[in-house]
Amino acid sequence: MKISADELEALFDAVPDVVFFVKDGEGRYTHANLTLVRRLGLKHRSDVIGRNVTELFPTALGGSYATQDQRVLDGEVIENQLEVHMFANRVTGWCLTCKRPLRQRGEVRGIVGISRDLGRPDGRHPTYARLRRVLAYLQEHYAEGVRVAHLAELADLSVAQLERHFRKVFQLTPQQLQTKLRIEEAMRRLHGSESVAAIGLACGFADQSAFARQFKSTVGMTPRDYRAVVTAAGGARRLPEPDLVA
Repeated sequence: MKISADELEALFDAVPDVVFFVKDGEGRYTHANLTLVRRLGLKHRSDVIGRNVTELFPTALGGSYATQDQRVLDGEVIENQLEVHMFANRVTGWCLTCKRPLRQRGEVRGIVGISRDLGRPDGRHPTYARLRRVLAYLQEHYAEGVRVAHLAELADLSVAQLERHFRKVFQLTPQQLQTKLRIEEAMRRLHGSESVAAIGLACGFADQSAFARQFKSTVGMTPRDYRAVVTAAGGARRLPEPDLVA
């Protein structure tokens, strides 16, 4: 028995912390749940259907999302891509995005995907106290090169156990958490007057090019574009909540 996109859309309408969408081969939305509609600052699903990301998102973001969509239309599967999403109500938040090509008779005809909000850590997990040691270490040393083997030692776990339990508790790998901490600090600093190059180095990136690539992959725009957005908004755009601190 197959579930239709219409049925999935109705199902995801009831899930406020997940964005669900289907797009056609031209990247135009054919289905969108109400969470996506509301976060775009729109009132009706019909305001989204038939339009693409470049029409619905600010220029810098829309172009980045369109490039990502094209990768999926070319056959790539995107799994648990850590991203910052910025919406019309000026709220920003962390999410994990998954996108898959929709195939018909072996050919890619569209995209189906979800972006789920990054939730709070599972403080009831039996390894939570030990993983807090790892979290504290990463928060202090986020800009440094960190070996996963050392993190595993801090938690008194094997590397495989650390990665499995870390994903269970924080929904992220240790590497993704370090990236999250680096990007959050970079976003804070970009509200100031430091040079982009200096911010990248301070946040642990080897050079400005590496910083720009990671920032754009995560935030959807380059550091310079992000600075321009927050400057134009008078610095009013709210940064993601620090949700990894209990």
